Amino acid sequence: MAKIPKADRRPKKLAAYFFETAAGAQPVREWLLAMSDDDRKVVGDDIATAEFGWPVGMPICRPMGGSLFELRSSLTGNRIARVLFCTTKDHLVLLHAFEKKTRKTPASDMALAKKRMKEIEE
Repeated sequence: MAKIPKADRRPKKLAAYFFETAAGAQPVREWLLAMSDDDRKVVGDDIATAEFGWPVGMPICRPMGGSLFELRSSLTGNRIARVLFCTTKDHLVLLHAFEKKTRKTPASDMALAKKRMKEIEE
């Protein structure tokens, strides 16, 4: 039986969960599954960094106001991915994800993440 390295035995500070719509869709999970293996690994590693090391600052996570944060990932081909998430007492909730094409986070993406965060709080 293989030994688990010490670094992999530490507990997660906040486990990540996918936001789920009323219809049962998990938009961030579906976005991740549509990515290439290399890109999915980059984003997954960044999510794990947040889970195990919370709170995490720049350059991995940036506060967006309140309990909303932006996970920042550099993908292959000089592309940029963002996962917007919120924190609760016990976990991170991955609300919305997109490939960033402009310098500023688009207002429509922020609005969608805030709408989903509000659904969780209710």
